Amino acid sequence: MKLNLKDLEKYLFPIKRIFSKYKQIKTVEQVKVFIQEQSAQVSQMTLYGYLKTRMGAKHVLMFEDKDFLKSINIAKWQIYVVSLIDCTFFCFSFLYKEKKFMKTDVANQIFFEILNNEKASGMDLDAYENATKEFNSRFTSINWETYYNTNPFEKSALALYKWAPIADELKKFDKQIVLNSVFLKWNNVQKDFKKLVNNFTGN
Repeated sequence: MKLNLKDLEKYLFPIKRIFSKYKQIKTVEQVKVFIQEQSAQVSQMTLYGYLKTRMGAKHVLMFEDKDFLKSINIAKWQIYVVSLIDCTFFCFSFLYKEKKFMKTDVANQIFFEILNNEKASGMDLDAYENATKEFNSRFTSINWETYYNTNPFEKSALALYKWAPIADELKKFDKQIVLNSVFLKWNNVQKDFKKLVNNFTGN
């Protein structure tokens, strides 16, 4: 059975696809929704965009290859969980410094609520375990006052470069382009978040 483009996107990205239209972010629960949805959106757009750009018209045919589909499934979750980590730390670092919301334990709580919900919905277990280890490791050493302002999405950009199922001999020419494309997407997220939390209450 051949898949059309919409079918391919559904296969690639079973993560939530309905993204909220934000007016304001006042509560911790709204921060949680923002983190989950923006992480899903950025990881979706950058992975699929990179594959489509690198493969050209042949990218549709590649999705009939079972081994390639398996690689995509691994990549999408690995990139997504690093995006979740970066976005969680960015949001709560900004709130810590600019809004004096210093309950850093809430960042831990929110992250694992999202992660466990995704696990229950079918997240790859290796991605879940990797995310747990990486988050816990970074949580112990993060500088909450400065993180949001010091290239906060570098690791998720590198995750796309690492996990995208593109041949190494081709990928080596793409690194800076890939990183820049991810940074551009995250720059928009950062600008949006900073505007939306003007009236953040912390409740």
